Amino acid sequence: MIIEGRSVRVFSGVSSKPLAERICRELGVELSDNTLDTFSDGEISVRMKESVRGQDCFVVASTCKPVNDNLMALLINIDALRRASAGRITAVIPYYGYARQDRKAKGRDPITSKLVANMICAAGADRVLTMDLHAAQIQGFFDIPLDHLTGTDLFVKYFMEKFDPAVCDHANIVAVSPDVGSVARTRNFARMVQMDLAIVDKRRPRPNVSEVEHVIGDVAGKTCIMLDDIVDTAGSLCNAAQALINNGAKEVYACATHGVLSKCAWKRVEDSVIKELVLLDTIPLPEDYAGTKIKQLSVAKVFAESIRHIHEETSISDFIYGAR
Repeated sequence: MIIEGRSVRVFSGVSSKPLAERICRELGVELSDNTLDTFSDGEISVRMKESVRGQDCFVVASTCKPVNDNLMALLINIDALRRASAGRITAVIPYYGYARQDRKAKGRDPITSKLVANMICAAGADRVLTMDLHAAQIQGFFDIPLDHLTGTDLFVKYFMEKFDPAVCDHANIVAVSPDVGSVARTRNFARMVQMDLAIVDKRRPRPNVSEVEHVIGDVAGKTCIMLDDIVDTAGSLCNAAQALINNGAKEVYACATHGVLSKCAWKRVEDSVIKELVLLDTIPLPEDYAGTKIKQLSVAKVFAESIRHIHEETSISDFIYGAR
């Protein structure tokens, strides 16, 4: 348990150092010092370079590509803090890898998302702070408190400024769910921006491959805003956008919390009918990104405010849901 009067210490995993630095600027603290070394055989070693005894420690680390290395680094960071007698350890995971393996889709499938939750608990984390899990039920996989943030408010603010209701008629703009699984998320977004809702009905014959079957809703002559949680290969997103144009949509924008952007995803977006793809910076853009269509919004302020609430032992639910 955190000792009253002790300070916040924010550490970074390899994958999230720029985001951790932005969070620290919002909090008005310095990023704490840790080092990560990789041995010749691939083993990872972490060392805390300052005392953390009794301190309230936060490890900011997205478990993005390379997923296994970043996950292992997070676990070792947590273990190092626990063995250094940290007062409390919060794993801040802006993007939770393995979230798409959350159930047995067919016989003899693992539920790897639960396995990862077990590993984080076993490493010594006292609580978890994350954003837009692929499946909400993953919160129940943890035996420790988990605070679940959403990026929807950031998208609402961005598109309400881009399509100001005082200037743009929202009757001509429609929020689109790119698949059935994202309907609840998109419906909430549509309600907040006061737009109609449409759904792209698709099927997945195999992983990372999708085929559009129907567009449910009126998109003819309208500007479409697609909302998703993850953009991986971008094939599904680009196919859905093309289906909307084929059904008479005027133009298509897209937004998603996590830009995994595997393989040639960003190039696929650049070559697609999508006018703009808005992502959050839970995952850094690929080092070779050289396009113009992808824009990133920062989650630093949201995470910093959540960390402040956790540290001060005040309600984080009021912060997340209070404005709704």
